[in-house]
Amino acid sequence: MVKLARRRGAVITAAVALLVIAVVASLAIGARPLSPGEVLTALFHPDDSPAATVVLDQRLPRTIVAILVGAGLAVAGVVMQALTRNPLADPRIFGVASGASLGVVVAISVFGLASLSQYVWFGITGALIAGLIGFLIAQTAARGREGNSPVTLALVGAALDASLSAVIYGVLTTNAQSFDQYRFWVVGSVAGRKMDVAMQVLPFILIGLILAVVIARGLDALLLGEDLATGLGHRTGLVRFAGAAVVALLTGAAVAAAGPIGFIGLAIPHLVRPLVGNDHRWVLVTSMVAGPILLLAADIAGRRITDGELPAGIATALVGAPLLIWLVRRARTVTA
Repeated sequence: MVKLARRRGAVITAAVALLVIAVVASLAIGARPLSPGEVLTALFHPDDSPAATVVLDQRLPRTIVAILVGAGLAVAGVVMQALTRNPLADPRIFGVASGASLGVVVAISVFGLASLSQYVWFGITGALIAGLIGFLIAQTAARGREGNSPVTLALVGAALDASLSAVIYGVLTTNAQSFDQYRFWVVGSVAGRKMDVAMQVLPFILIGLILAVVIARGLDALLLGEDLATGLGHRTGLVRFAGAAVVALLTGAAVAAAGPIGFIGLAIPHLVRPLVGNDHRWVLVTSMVAGPILLLAADIAGRRITDGELPAGIATALVGAPLLIWLVRRARTVTA
């Protein structure tokens, strides 16, 4: 037990150190490379120099959005996998990402909004509505057979995701201008995000992260099975509802701000659990740090891979897919 506690402390310390390095690298690397000294000077002693302008006006908002989105998607993945008891569950399975996408499409097509800071609210609203609908349908379908609710949640979420995606592309096929705007957002990127976008999604991300930590014990109990969790005194229905709210808040805000970036919610929980164990309090806290590290690393790599900029959504797939394959092979080796 003491050894595990020390390892957890070491993992958190190392993760925080890596996050600090990733943040400094994100602020320093770009079309105009800066030294760490120039970055620190711009942050703590800002002036009218070109370096300070680049850091404060362009790279700092982008980095903050990446931290929020990475933490939100990673924690949403942890909660989703606990709710469905499915190690391959991803926040997008719940239909929340498609709900956010539909909200953005409505904002662009119906209301003619062109600014991300304007339609981010539509994305968050669409995600919350989709998450609520999915949860209510799953609970209704599982009534009287509570033990099937993890499977029901996954199936309802997948069906809702497919349905909403069909509606999205149905709307886009009738409006070429909306499609042009949407296709740049749907790739997933933190480039060009301003501080107002970060401030708009910050309350939703914070509420979702805090609520996830609050229900951590309940998530541990759900992994033991419905009957045993109930016998231990946990109100499983309330835990599931709170978990669904967490997934909707975090995924909705993250997707609305940066588009549907994949692999973070799927890969990070598998990377974290072997390091800190299955206690969700530690898994959640570590994931809050590891998610931003992965997204920042992918974003930085995207700036260096090509002459232009590779969107973070593509970069996370390039980084996350090999990582996930390695984790699966490692799990098989350990099992064997």
